[in-house]
Amino acid sequence: MHLNPTLGKRPKKTEGLFPVGDMEQVPSAGRLVQITVTEGYDLKGFKGDTPVTFIRAEFNQVVLGDSAKITVSPEGSAKYNFTSSFEFNPEGGITSDDLAHKPVFLTVTEVLPKEKKQKEEKTLILGQAVVDLLPLLEGQSSFQTTVPLHPVQGSPLETPRSSAKQCSLEVKVLVAEPLLTTAQISGGNLLKVTLEAAYSVPESFIPTGPGQNYMVGLQVPSLGEKDYPILFKNGTLKLGGEREPVPRPKKWPIANILAPGANNIPDAFIVGGPYEEEEGELNHPEDSEFRNQAECIKKRIIWDLESRCYLDPSAVVSFQKRIADCRLWPVEITRVPLVTIPKGKAGKTEKTDEEAQLSFHGVAYVNMVPLLYPGVKRIRGAFHVYPYLDSVVHEKTKCLLSLFRDIGHHLIHNNKIGGINSLLSKQAVSKNLKEDKPVKEKDIDGRPRPGDVQAPSIKSQSSDTPLEGEPPLSHNPEGQQYVEAGTYIVLEIQLDKALVPKRMPEELARRVKEMIPPRPPLTRRTGGAQKAVSDYHIQIKNISRAILDEYYRMFGKQVAKLESDMDSETLEEQKCQLSYELNCSGKYFAFKEQLKHAVVKIVRDKYLKTTSFESQEELQTFISELYVFLVDQMHVALNQTMPDDVQGTVATIYTSSEQLQLFAFEAEVNENFEMAAAYYKERLVREPQNLDHWLDYGAFCLLTEDNIKAQECFQKALSLNQSHIHSLLLCGVLAVLLENYEQAEIFFEDATCLEPTNVVAWTLLGLYYEIQNNDIRMEMAFHEASKQLQARMLQAQYVHRVLAHELLCPQGGPSCEYYLVLAQTHILKKNFAKAEEYLQQAAQMDYLNPNVWGLKGHLYFLSGNHSEAKACYERTISFVVDASEMHFIFLRLGLIYLEEKEYEKAKKTYMQACKRSPSCLTWLGLGIACYRLEELTEAEDALSEANALNNYNAEVWAYLALVCLKVGRQLEAEQAYKYMIKLKLKDEALLAEIHTLQETVGFGNPSF
Repeated sequence: MHLNPTLGKRPKKTEGLFPVGDMEQVPSAGRLVQITVTEGYDLKGFKGDTPVTFIRAEFNQVVLGDSAKITVSPEGSAKYNFTSSFEFNPEGGITSDDLAHKPVFLTVTEVLPKEKKQKEEKTLILGQAVVDLLPLLEGQSSFQTTVPLHPVQGSPLETPRSSAKQCSLEVKVLVAEPLLTTAQISGGNLLKVTLEAAYSVPESFIPTGPGQNYMVGLQVPSLGEKDYPILFKNGTLKLGGEREPVPRPKKWPIANILAPGANNIPDAFIVGGPYEEEEGELNHPEDSEFRNQAECIKKRIIWDLESRCYLDPSAVVSFQKRIADCRLWPVEITRVPLVTIPKGKAGKTEKTDEEAQLSFHGVAYVNMVPLLYPGVKRIRGAFHVYPYLDSVVHEKTKCLLSLFRDIGHHLIHNNKIGGINSLLSKQAVSKNLKEDKPVKEKDIDGRPRPGDVQAPSIKSQSSDTPLEGEPPLSHNPEGQQYVEAGTYIVLEIQLDKALVPKRMPEELARRVKEMIPPRPPLTRRTGGAQKAVSDYHIQIKNISRAILDEYYRMFGKQVAKLESDMDSETLEEQKCQLSYELNCSGKYFAFKEQLKHAVVKIVRDKYLKTTSFESQEELQTFISELYVFLVDQMHVALNQTMPDDVQGTVATIYTSSEQLQLFAFEAEVNENFEMAAAYYKERLVREPQNLDHWLDYGAFCLLTEDNIKAQECFQKALSLNQSHIHSLLLCGVLAVLLENYEQAEIFFEDATCLEPTNVVAWTLLGLYYEIQNNDIRMEMAFHEASKQLQARMLQAQYVHRVLAHELLCPQGGPSCEYYLVLAQTHILKKNFAKAEEYLQQAAQMDYLNPNVWGLKGHLYFLSGNHSEAKACYERTISFVVDASEMHFIFLRLGLIYLEEKEYEKAKKTYMQACKRSPSCLTWLGLGIACYRLEELTEAEDALSEANALNNYNAEVWAYLALVCLKVGRQLEAEQAYKYMIKLKLKDEALLAEIHTLQETVGFGNPSF
C-alpha cells in the first residue's frame, strides 16, 4: 500500500512512534492499541527460500514501525515477535470510527544481499496482510488471528511452496482494557454502507479519453448537529457484456493498496439475490427484463466498496431521529476529471480550473424507513438516479447542502490520479512524524473528520448564483441523462444491531401463554350428560320389566286364553285395573321415586340447570322441553328392551359434525339465530377439544355482535393450540374491537413471527398500526404483506380495509372477488343499493362468474324481488361450474317455485339439494312439493327424513299432520298437531289449511 513496489532503499527508522517500553508514559486520555506479529508461515523470497525479511506496520496513513530483519527458515517460517502500537484517543486523534473502517497494513519486505560497491541495502516487497480491528469495537480487549499474506504482482509468493498453503502471518492485538464502555457497546452501533455499482449509465460515459473519477457520497448523522460524509471514489467504467459474478468480495475504500488480494475485506461478500426480495425500487416483476439487460449488456460503473462508520449512542439517536424526520436520504453521484500530478510536484495542491469541474451531478433517493422496522438491520436495493436539483432534493429530503458541491467541494480540489484516498507524499509523512502530530488534513479514505468540515455560510446557500463548475440550480441537463438512460445504483446499508428491537418468538409465546394459559386436555368423566341419559334408560328398563311382571301376574292367564282375539275394550279395561293396582299398592309412587334421581341428573348434567327459574313462564317452557325429551328417551329405552322378533330393524339417524355445521349455517342465513346457536353448541358438546368448532361458534357470535362470547370462544381455541395462526389473528381482532390494544399487538406480532409468509397476518398487523397512527410500522407491515402476496401470486379476500389493501388484480386495481366480498358485506348489513352497485362492477369484470349471479339472486330474494331472483338462480345453476353457495341457491329457488305453484320444478330442485347436502329444510321442501302433487307416500317419506334431522321444526310437524289427515290416520294426525302447536307454528295460512282439513275429515284436533 504505502511502499514503492519497485527496487529501492530501506527507509531509516522513523521518529514519533510509541516504543513498547514507553507505554507507561502515554497520557491517561489515550490508550495504546498494541499489534504483535509473532510468526510468518510459508514464506519465500526473490533470491531463494530463506530470504532476510522485515515487516512494516502502518495504520491511518502513518508508519507504526519496522521489525528487525529476520531470516526465513528452510521450512518457510519466520519468528518476528514484532510489536508496534498507536494511541486510541476519541477526544482528538484516532477515534472509534477510524478503527471501524481502517485496517492495519502489514507489509513484508525482502532485504536483498548487498552487491559489490553498493552502499545501502536494496529491498523488494513480497506481500501485504490486512488486520481488521473491528473486534475492538465489539468489546474485546484482545484477539489473535491468522491473516493471509497477499502477494504483490510479480512476487515469488504468487507461487505457493510445496506445502500448497497460502503464506500467512500470526497476529495478536491487545489493549490494556476495553476501548468502549458497556454502555457504549450496548447503545452504539456499526453502520456499513456497500456501494456495488451504477447500471445503465449514460452513453456519453466512455472509457477512452481523459480519465474520470466516478464518485458517490452520502451523509450520516454524527455527534450533535454535524453530519459525517461517506465517500466512494474511483469507480471503474465497464462496457458490459456479462453479469458481474456473485458472490464477489467487498473491498476496502482505500486506494493504492499494493497487493491485489489485500483490497478484499475478509469474510465480506456481495451475494446478490432475487429482485423481488430487495427493499429499493425496480423490484417488481415488470422490472426484471430491464434489470437483466442493464446488468448484463449495458454500461456500468463498478465500485464494490464497503465503508464503515461507528455510531456512538448519541449518534444512534440522531440517526434514528433523522430517519423518522427525513424518510428519503440523498445519495449523490458525480464525476470529476482526474489530473495527473506533474513529476517533481507531488506536494503541490494548487487548484486549477479543470480540478474544480463537477459534472453529471445526480442523486438517488434511498428510503431509510425500513431500518426503523422491528428487527430490520439491512436494506439493499436498486435506486433510480435523478438530476440533482436543489429544490427537488430539499422537498424530498429536507437537505439543504450538497455533499459534493457544498460540503465536500474542497475535497474535489485535491482530486489527483489515485483519487481522494491517495497517499500523501513521503515528505508530508516524514514531516508529520517528526513533528509528532496526527495527520488532520484528511483520512486515508478521503473522509474528513466531523470537526474539520466547515459548512458554507448561509449567504452562499441562499444565493442564486451557482458555484464554479455547477450548472444553474433549476436546470441540470447532464443529470437528466441519468433519467434518459434509466440509470440506477445498487446500494446496501447494514447495521450491526437493529435500531428497533424485535420481540423474540420466545417472549411472544410467553406473553400469549400469560394471557391465555394452555387448556389441559379434558379427562373422560364417568358422569356427565351421556351417563345421566344412560342411567335414565336403565331405570326405564327396570320399571318397564316390573310393570310387565305385574301385568302378567294379573292377566297372564287371560292373555294366554284369548291370545290374538283380545279386543281394544279388554285392553282398556286391563289398563285401568293395572293402573288402579299400582296406585293402591304404592308401586306407582315407588316407580316415581326410582325415576326421580335419574331425571334430576338429566336436568343438571344435560341441561345444566342448577339455579332457580326467574319466572313461572320460563319454568313451564323448560318443563315442556324436558317432557318431550324424557318421552323420546323412554321410547328409545323401551325399543331396546323389546324382543328381537317384535322390535325389528330400526334405522338410526346420526348427524355428523359436518351436517351440524351445515344446519347451523342454514339457520344462520335464515336468521334463526337461536337454532343456529343450538347446532353450534351441539358440535362443542360432542367434540369439546376440536379447535375449529370453537372458531365457528366464535365467528357466529361475532355475527350476532356478542363480542364477549366470541372472545371467549377464540381464546378457548387458542388455549388448545397456542401456535394456531387463525386463532391468534381472531384473538387479535377481538382485542381491537374491545380496545385491548396491547394484547392485540402481541397476538398479531406472534402470528407474523410463527408464519412470516402469512399475508393475512401482516395485513391485520398493518391495520392495527394504522389504527394506532404508527405510520412507519404500518408501512412495514403492508410492505411485507404486499411482498408475500407478490411472491406467492395469490389474491386474498378480506372485508373493509383489508380488502382495500389486499384484494387487487395482479395487473393492478380491484379484482372481481374484491367487489363480490364488498357486495356480500353490504348484503349482510341490508344495504342493498350499495351491494347492487358492487355486483354491477363485478359483473363487468367477469360476466360469466357463477358467484356473481348467485349473489345477485340472493340480493333480489332478500329485497323481495323474487322474479328477478328466480332468473338469477336459474342462470347460476345452468353454469358448468358451480357457485360457492349452491345449497342456498337450491333452497331459495325451490321456495320461489313453491310460491309460484311450479311444484314439479320445486320437487326437482329440492331433490338436487337433498342429493348434494341433505338437511331438514331440503327434505321439508321436497315433502311440501310432493304433498302439493298429491304424492302422499313420497311426501311422508321426505317429511320423516326432515323430522329425523330436526324434530323441533313446527312446519315439518304441520305437513306431517296434513299427510296423516289425508290418509286417515287419526292418532298420528293428532300427535303431529300437538307437536306443531307446542312448537308454535308461525305460518297462519298453513294453520288455517290444517283447521279446514280437520273440519272436513272430522278428526285431528284433540280440542274438538
